[in-house]
Amino acid sequence: MAPIASSAPRLGDLERAVMEHLWEAALERPEGLTVREVLDCFSGQREIAYTTVMTVLDRLAKKALVSRVRDGRAWRYQPCDTREALTAQTMRRTLDDMDVTDRRAALMHFLDGASEDEIEDFKAALAEIETRRPRLGLRRPRLRRPGKKDTA
Repeated sequence: MAPIASSAPRLGDLERAVMEHLWEAALERPEGLTVREVLDCFSGQREIAYTTVMTVLDRLAKKALVSRVRDGRAWRYQPCDTREALTAQTMRRTLDDMDVTDRRAALMHFLDGASEDEIEDFKAALAEIETRRPRLGLRRPRLRRPGKKDTA
C-alpha cells in the first residue's frame, strides 16, 4: 500500500538547519532573512556555498514551508509556520503514512516512552484543547443511548 500524501513534507539535514536559522531569527527579524543573511548564520558551523543556501530556500518555498517577499534585488524568506506546528504536522503524517488502524494503541506505545514531565505536558495540552473546543465551536457530538430520545 502506498503512503498517504500529507501536507508536512520531510526535511533533509540542511533544510532543517536553514529552517532552524529562520525560526531563531523570526522574533527579531519578522521581515525575514535574505540568502546572504541565512548564509551568515552558518558562519563557524559549516562550510556552505551561497548558491546552496539559495537552492535550499527555493526548495523550502516550493514545499510551502517558507514564504518569500521581494526586497530590492533580493528575496526575504520567512517561515510559514512555527517549529511546533511543523512538528505536529510531521507527527500526524507519520500516523497517516503508517496506515495505523488503531491510533489509540499507537499513541499508547508513544506515551509509554514519555517521561513524567512529558506526560504532564500532554495532560496540560489536553486540558487546554478541551477548554478551547467550545469557544471554537468544535464540540464533540453527543452520543445518544439506544432507546433514549434526544431532548436537547
